[in-house]
Amino acid sequence: MKKSLFVLALSISVAVSNGSPEHPELKAFPEAKEGQVRHVFVLPEKTRQEEVDFKVELIPGKVMETDGVNRIYLGVALESRSVKGWGYTFYDLTGKDNAMSTLIGVPPGTPMVEKFVAGKPLMIRYNSRLPVVIYTPPGFKIRYRIWEAGKEQSIGE
Repeated sequence: MKKSLFVLALSISVAVSNGSPEHPELKAFPEAKEGQVRHVFVLPEKTRQEEVDFKVELIPGKVMETDGVNRIYLGVALESRSVKGWGYTFYDLTGKDNAMSTLIGVPPGTPMVEKFVAGKPLMIRYNSRLPVVIYTPPGFKIRYRIWEAGKEQSIGE
C-alpha cells in the first residue's frame, strides 16, 4: 500500500496588511516594517487530534507577465523566525527577486500572459490555534494549500 497525501484546498491568494483577520494571538506578532507587507491568514479550526493529519504548503510569488511557454521561477524562499518572548513562528521572504526561466523558443506572435510565478514553497505543520504570519516586500503574494494525509498507513519492512 502507498502512503498518500490529498490536496484538500486549491491555492488561495491571501494578502492582508490593513484590516487583518481577527485572531486573539495576532497581537504577539510585530507590525510590518517600512518597505514590507504583513500577510495574515487564519486556518479553519480543527482539534489537536485532527491537526496531525494536515500540513500547510506556503507558496510565495508574484503575478508577472510571462511568455506563456517557458516555466519561470523566482529565487525567493520563506525562512522561519521566532517572535521574541512568545516562541511563535512567523516567516520572512528571503532571496533575490530575480526570475529564472527555461529557454524554450517562443513562436512568433505568442501573446504575453499574466501568471503567478512562484518561489520555493515551504511545508509547515497545521496549527489552527495561531495565525500564519508572513512578511514580504510589496508586490508579493502568498498562496497556500492545505494537505491532508490519507487514512491508510503503510508499514515499511
